[in-house]
Amino acid sequence: MPTVTIRDVDEETLTRLRKRAAEEHRSLSAEIRMILQEQASRPTRSERIARVEKIAAMTPKDRPQTDSTRLVREDRDR
Repeated sequence: MPTVTIRDVDEETLTRLRKRAAEEHRSLSAEIRMILQEQASRPTRSERIARVEKIAAMTPKDRPQTDSTRLVREDRDR
């Protein structure tokens, strides 16, 4: 498995990472790997935009859109 070296991590961040790792019963390295895996599995900005555009394309252009603020207020007033 490849190795990654991260330089110039400030002490406060390192302390927080160590604390987080201890709370999760993991080593510092395992905790950092977990964080990287979680972040890498999230969709990128361009993937999120593409998804929004795909959803928007499913809405007919000639159909007026209801203001969500109004819908929320109506729901709260019930």
